[in-house]
Amino acid sequence: MLLSLPNWIIHLSSSLEWGVAAFLLYRYGSLIGRKDIRRLGLFMIPHWIGSWFVLAYHVSGDAIPVLLDLSETVNLFGSLSLLSASLGILKTIRKESVSGVMAALGLVLISGRPQSFMGEDIFDAILQISSVVYLGFLVSLLVIRKRDPGLLPGLTVFGFWFVLVFIGVTVFFMYLSTDLRGFPTLSHDDLLHGAAESLLTVSNLLIALGVHRKIRETERRLEEGEQGQVQGRRSSR
Repeated sequence: MLLSLPNWIIHLSSSLEWGVAAFLLYRYGSLIGRKDIRRLGLFMIPHWIGSWFVLAYHVSGDAIPVLLDLSETVNLFGSLSLLSASLGILKTIRKESVSGVMAALGLVLISGRPQSFMGEDIFDAILQISSVVYLGFLVSLLVIRKRDPGLLPGLTVFGFWFVLVFIGVTVFFMYLSTDLRGFPTLSHDDLLHGAAESLLTVSNLLIALGVHRKIRETERRLEEGEQGQVQGRRSSR
């Protein structure tokens, strides 16, 4: 295996944090009685599954390219699912047309990436489409925050956007590892690989923390409401 123990801890943490964030979003949706928020939590699961394919790829010593292809394919489905869920939320709160949400943005293709079993052209196409769809999801989150600032935690929305920092740094570190430091791939450069992955850990942690705080605030507000109702009944007697 190419990864050191600290690097494995970072990778496992980022995957587990995404899974926890998905569970917390589902719980938050149940707490406030919003099916669309629960759906957003459920639709985070494909990306979580994709992260385990990446871990399996690293377990193989980056020797089974099909695992990486499966990860990218599942992530494409995951990005489509997230966008679908966020647009579903917008349908319940929109005040005007949101047809501009999918107007796009593109990401620079990652150079020096691991070999793909499907072939570079197909891999590139999946990566590009997934990137654009995910960016559409990010834009839709901003629209949701504008329409209903109290619905989704700002820290969680920031966490989803922080993924772009992880992507940008990963692209830069790939260039440093392959072109300047002489490694075959970023995975072989344990220091830079771990540093890049740690940003994804930060991103997923922000998503989970934001929802956790929102759940606590909601529970506190519900408890205060129940106490107020009890006091109201007592005073009316």
